[in-house]
Amino acid sequence: MCHMNTTCLSYYAIIIAIILGHVPTQVMSDDKTSDQEIQFFETSIRPLLLKHCTDCHGADSQESDLRLDSLSGMLNGGKAGPALLPGKPEGSLIVTAVSYRDNDLKMPPDEKLSKQEIADLTRWVQMGAPHPDADLETASRRPTQHIDIAEGRKHWAFRPVKKPEVPSQGNNPVDAFISRSQQLQGILPLGPADKRTLIRRATFDLIGLPPTIEEIENFVNDNSADAFEKVVDRLLDSPHYGERQARHWLDIARYADSNGLDENVAHGNAWRYRDYVVESLNQDKPYSEFLREQLAGDLLESGDDYELRNVRLIATGYLVLGPKVLAEVDGNKMEMDIVDEQLDTIGRGLMGLTLGCARCHDHKFDPIGNDDYYGLAGIFKSTRAMETFEKVARWNENPIPTTADIAKEEQHTAIISAKKEEISTLIASASDELKPPTGETLPADVEKRFPEETQTQLKLLREELKTLESNAPVMPTAMGVKEGTIADTAIHLRGSHLTLGNVVPRRFPRVLAGDQQPEISDNRSGRLEFANWLTDGDHPLTARVMVNRIWNWHFGTGLVPTVDNFGLQGTPPTHPELLDWLANRFIEEGWSVKAMHRQIMLSDAYQRSSGFDSQNAENDPGNLTYWKFNIRRLKAESLRDAMLAVSGTLDPELGGNLLEVKNRDYLFNHTSQDKSTYNDIRRRSLYLPVIRNHLYDLFQLFDYTDASVLNGKRETSTIAPQALLLMNSELITDLTTSMAQDLLRQHTSNEDRIEELYLRSYGRAPDEQEVERVVQFLSQFEKLTATNDEAEAHAWQALCQAIVSSSEFLYIR
Repeated sequence: MCHMNTTCLSYYAIIIAIILGHVPTQVMSDDKTSDQEIQFFETSIRPLLLKHCTDCHGADSQESDLRLDSLSGMLNGGKAGPALLPGKPEGSLIVTAVSYRDNDLKMPPDEKLSKQEIADLTRWVQMGAPHPDADLETASRRPTQHIDIAEGRKHWAFRPVKKPEVPSQGNNPVDAFISRSQQLQGILPLGPADKRTLIRRATFDLIGLPPTIEEIENFVNDNSADAFEKVVDRLLDSPHYGERQARHWLDIARYADSNGLDENVAHGNAWRYRDYVVESLNQDKPYSEFLREQLAGDLLESGDDYELRNVRLIATGYLVLGPKVLAEVDGNKMEMDIVDEQLDTIGRGLMGLTLGCARCHDHKFDPIGNDDYYGLAGIFKSTRAMETFEKVARWNENPIPTTADIAKEEQHTAIISAKKEEISTLIASASDELKPPTGETLPADVEKRFPEETQTQLKLLREELKTLESNAPVMPTAMGVKEGTIADTAIHLRGSHLTLGNVVPRRFPRVLAGDQQPEISDNRSGRLEFANWLTDGDHPLTARVMVNRIWNWHFGTGLVPTVDNFGLQGTPPTHPELLDWLANRFIEEGWSVKAMHRQIMLSDAYQRSSGFDSQNAENDPGNLTYWKFNIRRLKAESLRDAMLAVSGTLDPELGGNLLEVKNRDYLFNHTSQDKSTYNDIRRRSLYLPVIRNHLYDLFQLFDYTDASVLNGKRETSTIAPQALLLMNSELITDLTTSMAQDLLRQHTSNEDRIEELYLRSYGRAPDEQEVERVVQFLSQFEKLTATNDEAEAHAWQALCQAIVSSSEFLYIR
């Protein structure tokens, strides 16, 4: 029996561990470190560090707060995190840097180390980074920063939604909460807006169009107590409701009809997702179901209902619509960039959390850890959003055939089979007639021996077969996802897929879901579980974020002004009890978006005048107590749609595709021309192609969303080019010409024409002074163009253009 001392055993254990690929997880202390390993460090590693690293990362200079002249310096790391993870070369930034694997992290910057130096450094880290200062490391190493989950849960947005008691003031609970805050500040709110102002406000808010003259007069003449309630219900039932509200959601879903970035190819089937949103909102689909379909529609049980299955597959386009660097040569990088974009969209859009800030490190402000991020990333990395990552990459599309499509395909397949059978029968019959001698077989080129008539017939049949095969019915597809390769994801140090840390099980953020979470099955991505958790009525964020968005759509500001950020850097709610009451109400009423619109719009706060009060303005200059209604400019789409409506040229058709290129064709980039046309289209703005990197000029100038990232609250700018566009746009000239011709055709007197112009455009009749000024303008304009045979028509066109370019037309009061 061989007797070895402890040192020998330790030595052989280390050597065997290295040979077998065992990776120690901590720095070796002296009792585990052999003389040979220390000698290896002193002869191969220390000279390497002194020669290449310590000039910039030593005692005299610490670029990026990093020192490499001591073990504690490497373990503590700098701004990018620890430089060294003993035993884990694949997770150590120092190995990544010297290997030049990451284009953003190459050290030394001037010249790459030799292959032997890189191998030595990698071997040293894999050995456990033996170092003579190992005993001192514990005392000198900075304590690891940990997220305080318990403290994080004290943040208002992470607390459970409470159901506060409604104050006694007001008939509508919304007004009860608002009134209490007004009383505390000595605010006396303004009275209600006049009926004409109110119906214009409500109509633009709910359907994005101006009210018709008939609708205005019906409301003005309705003296019943529920007159406005009937207006709201009518608008909620309008098919145009879904069109207006869909645009709000599409901003959050970063909808676009092209990819943008390096390869601006057409999202030829994105319109199916847009129409899904319109239809869902018109149906008042529960918001919880709306989210579940978009996150995991492919995983929901649809049975034999093809239509329902297809709708749900289309809904998952939400996860694919983001911009992608399709020419990225590193497929792994592209995949993680896509996952990051999905998490950013889901985080800010559905939960009001900036999850993307935890990709490279723990979130700097919110209690979201780096591990929380990769717990979620594993869910979406296990989801197939791309068909291929090979250049030029292709996003995934799911087939969505209807029963009619399937029947058509089966019929076509049967016709092809019959044609093939006809060809086989003819060949067999002709071959039998040749009858070779006994014991012999037909030659390979037997068909050349067929009669000429048979050969001609075969040629014709094969041409027919080729035509049939090339004209197979094309099955419709939709952008969407499906389950991919299921796997947990490792933490990517500094966000780089080239430097991996510990693997994190797929799960949800601890601050919201707790530490004891049920494991996600090994054969499922976890998307359905995530969707169910998100839409559980106990989730503290989902309902709060959505009701805050609806409030923002009506008032121009949210109860939480930072509508996309409910984290610690966001602005706290101005009326926290009202926010929670609305969130509770939302859930209790089955997540009905229409019911929430109704609740808000029937309040006094919404129906208030937009006038001015000097005392209120002094006490509450920001109108945080809603003592008046804030004047708001029409959004870009509503501005264009309103002009189409008042000109009488609006095409009210719903849905469909206006892209003029095929799916995945190049649409616009630095080498191609934009093939989209806008000025001749009279459909609603919702249906105009949204081309990333090349937005429609009217959209760009009037603060349209960027369309590459979600935007829950568009800014409103006032710049000279907006006025220039209104004065010189070909579209506006065409629309106001049509408007003028319609007025001239319908009425014989200028007074009647002027009255209708004002009623159409402003929702009110002109006063005497306005009539007088308009008549004077028309007279002077016609004199200036007296030599023109169409002087009157030109004068009226100029007048119409002035009216629709005015502040009263552009703003909601």
